Amino acid sequence: MKAKLAALAVCSLLPLAGHAGPFTDDLAKCLVKMTDAPDRELLIRWVFAAMSAHPNVKELSNVSFEKGDELNRDAAALFVKLLTQSCKQETKQALEYEGAGTFEASFQVLGEVAMQGLMAHPDVVTYLSGLEAHIDEGALEDAFGKPE
Repeated sequence: MKAKLAALAVCSLLPLAGHAGPFTDDLAKCLVKMTDAPDRELLIRWVFAAMSAHPNVKELSNVSFEKGDELNRDAAALFVKLLTQSCKQETKQALEYEGAGTFEASFQVLGEVAMQGLMAHPDVVTYLSGLEAHIDEGALEDAFGKPE
């Protein structure tokens, strides 16, 4: 039961994918395919820095304005490279047939890949598994019965 709750907690941190058309899907697949390990590392750092700007967690991070600006600059350069070089044909088709909303849907997939990379790291998994030690199994059993 504890392991299932920890897994559910991890899954709840990942954004949900929206519906996209076939050209947007092709663009999203290309964006993922054309990002290498250093690109994914950059995206993980960029997503973390963006999330750390939220007032409820800002005190937990020390991402400086300068570092955040550097990550924004590097991520923007990656996005432009992906759209104008690596996935140029897919970008043109998605824009032509499905409109400007294709960017949001496609980059949502890339953001999910970054979040999965962030959440799947063994150190993060170890931290998240610490949740299990604090779950009151008795309270869960009282509310829902013993698991089968």
